[in-house]
Amino acid sequence: MVPIIDAHHHIWRQEDLPWLKGPMVPRIFGPYEPLRRDYPVTEFLEDLEGNDVEASVYIQVNWGKGQELEEVRWVSEVNKEHGWPHAIVSYVDLLSDTAPEMISAQSEYPLMRGVRMQLHWHEDERYRFQPEPDVMNKPIFRENFKHLADQGWSFDLQLFAGQMKDGAELVAAFPDTTFILQHVGMLEDGAPTNREHWLDGLKRLAEHPNVVVKISGLGTFIHENSETHIADVVGQALELFGVQRCVFGSNFPIEKLWTDYDALIGAYRRTLSHLSTQEQKAIFYDNASRIYRLGLS
Repeated sequence: MVPIIDAHHHIWRQEDLPWLKGPMVPRIFGPYEPLRRDYPVTEFLEDLEGNDVEASVYIQVNWGKGQELEEVRWVSEVNKEHGWPHAIVSYVDLLSDTAPEMISAQSEYPLMRGVRMQLHWHEDERYRFQPEPDVMNKPIFRENFKHLADQGWSFDLQLFAGQMKDGAELVAAFPDTTFILQHVGMLEDGAPTNREHWLDGLKRLAEHPNVVVKISGLGTFIHENSETHIADVVGQALELFGVQRCVFGSNFPIEKLWTDYDALIGAYRRTLSHLSTQEQKAIFYDNASRIYRLGLS
């Protein structure tokens, strides 16, 4: 069986996450009562059991404002105790005057590999993470972004189709930075117009060789582990980006709202079964090792 690097997962302590405390607020993935608790690495490892997952990359989970460094420190301590996760993608507010200092402080932690600042904005307020669709164009954002390149870090790019033109311009401005497009560009539904805009945006981004696409979070909007949906979206990603620019991530425990790890991995393995073993290993393992500099072979 082809081994796996889970290039997109989360662990958390409820006490650190504002969106898991107090009244429940609308989230992009729908009702989330089962997630309003700790999700420790021990439970994550139990979820992985039997699926040949050999390593993982932790992606930031929006700790409280001002706790960006504490999140990196805590995950690093988890690694020291359990050996997992194997790399960290942190949060940095690239609109802040203090972003360079935060990047410098986070760089002291050996597991650091990149940053995700979620840029997605949508006409539907439930899907909106930023107050404006084009914060990536602000001069302070661009100036701070230069410091990621200084560290050799990647940037996990999360946006909707309507923002992909600006996203492509950002990518072009930083050709030496690897951009990892989250959740295959976040197709919110299969309506023909939405799908057309999504495909146009993917094509625009795929023109840039420093963009790779993360095959993850495909249940986010449909709230199910649909093999038909996975096959459709993954097929488009492969056609536009090719095997060497696609990487798998589980998005656990978010996907745990509607499926389990065994079923999720099974759906992806079947979807990619038409590829050669070498091609499957590239998507499930080799590309993540290369992109996040895990040193695995």
